[in-house]
Amino acid sequence: MKPGITLIKSRRSNVGDEEEGIAAGNLPTPPRKECWWSLGLLLKAAAALLILMAGVLIGLAASASLSCYYVEGSGKQAADARRGSGGGGEPNRRDDDGGGSSPLSFQRFVQPHPPWGHPMTDEELFWRASMSPRVDEYPYQRVPKVAFLFLTRGPLPFAPLWERFFRGHEGLYSVYVHALPEYRLNVSSTSSPFHGRQIPSGDVSWGSITLVDAEKRLLANALLDFSNERFVLVSESCVPVYNFPTVYEYLVNSAHSHVESYNIDVPQCAGRYNPRMAPDVMEEQWRKGSEWFELSRGLAADIVADRRYYAIFRKHCTPSCYPDEHYIPTYLHLRHGARNANRTVTWVDWSRGGPHPARFGKASVTREFVQAIRNNGTRCAYNGKPTNVCYLFARKFAPSALAPLLNLSTTLLDF
Repeated sequence: MKPGITLIKSRRSNVGDEEEGIAAGNLPTPPRKECWWSLGLLLKAAAALLILMAGVLIGLAASASLSCYYVEGSGKQAADARRGSGGGGEPNRRDDDGGGSSPLSFQRFVQPHPPWGHPMTDEELFWRASMSPRVDEYPYQRVPKVAFLFLTRGPLPFAPLWERFFRGHEGLYSVYVHALPEYRLNVSSTSSPFHGRQIPSGDVSWGSITLVDAEKRLLANALLDFSNERFVLVSESCVPVYNFPTVYEYLVNSAHSHVESYNIDVPQCAGRYNPRMAPDVMEEQWRKGSEWFELSRGLAADIVADRRYYAIFRKHCTPSCYPDEHYIPTYLHLRHGARNANRTVTWVDWSRGGPHPARFGKASVTREFVQAIRNNGTRCAYNGKPTNVCYLFARKFAPSALAPLLNLSTTLLDF
C-alpha cells in the first residue's frame, strides 16, 4: 500500500482505541505519537533552514572570491602582473585614492598601472581600450596629454634627445614603446620618460599586417589612460624639430587628426588595390599614406575597435600591398574623412627614390638643414587657416646624428 494510506489507517485505529477506553470508564490515553511527530517536523524544518542559510553564506563568499579573481587576476598571471613580466620594468606601484587597493576604486580605473603591468591578450586589450565614456564632462581634473608611441625593433638611439625634449613637462605627455618580444629596453635612470614604458609586444615583419597589429597595440595601451588626448606614432629614427610646448599646443588645439591619405594612379598606390576587397572597399575608396600618423582620441579608439576593415586588409592586403601604408588612410577616408587633415606632421625625404626614404647622418645635420625642414616651402592648413608650420617631426636619421642634434637642442630647437 501507499505510505499515505498506511498513515491514515494508523491514525484511525488510534482514535478507535481511545473511544474504547472511555467507554470502559478509563482515562484517555495521552496522544504521545502526535506530539513526537510534530516535534520531528519542527526539527527537520529548523535543520533545512540552517542548511539554506549556510548555502547562502558559502555562495556569497564564493562570488566575492570569483569577482576578485577576474578583477585582480590569479595564480601566475597575477604574480606576473605584480612583477611586471608583461614587458620589463619595475613592479607595479599601488594607486591609492583613499580606497586603498580596492579593485573598483575610481582612481585605479582612470589611471591604470604602467603598460607592462597587464597580462591581457590583444583581443582583451582592444576590447578594453575601445570603451569610451558617453558623458562629455570628466568627473575629475583632467589635463590632456600627448601619447608618444615608439615603434622600434630594439634600441632607441635618440632617447637622450627625446629626454631633453620631454624635460620639465611631466604630466603633459605619456610614452609607450613597442619593440620585438625578446628585446628589453635598458634605461639606466628611473627618472627617464622611457623607464618602464615598454608594452607587451608581438613579432613584427616589414610590409606585413603585423605592423598594423603593433600600431593598434600601441594605441590600445595608450587609450587605457583617459588623460591621453592625442597619439603620435614615431620610430627610433625620428626626432622632434620643435620644442615640446610648440608641439603640445599644436596637437592638443588641432581640430583634425594628421594622417596622410591620397590616391594616385601609380603602381605604388592604386596598383596595390585588390578587387576582392569589394564591396566593402571599392577601388575609388582606396587610399595610401605615410605610416607615421597623429590621431585624436576618438579616431584612435575607432581604429582599435575596428574589426570589419581590419579583417579585409588582413586577408587581401598581403605582401607587396603593405597594409601599414593603406589600412588607416583607407579606413579614415571611409569613416572619418572630414576629421582628418589628409597630411602627416612627420617630414621625410623620398626624393632619392627606392623603397626607403633618405637617411641622414652626422655630416648632414646642420642648423641650416633643420631650418630647411621647418621652412621647406610647404603650405598646409591648420584649423582652416593657411600655415607654413606643417612638420613637427622628421626622419630618417642615423645614430651618428645624435651629437649634432644635441648641440642644436639648446639653441635652434630650444630644449
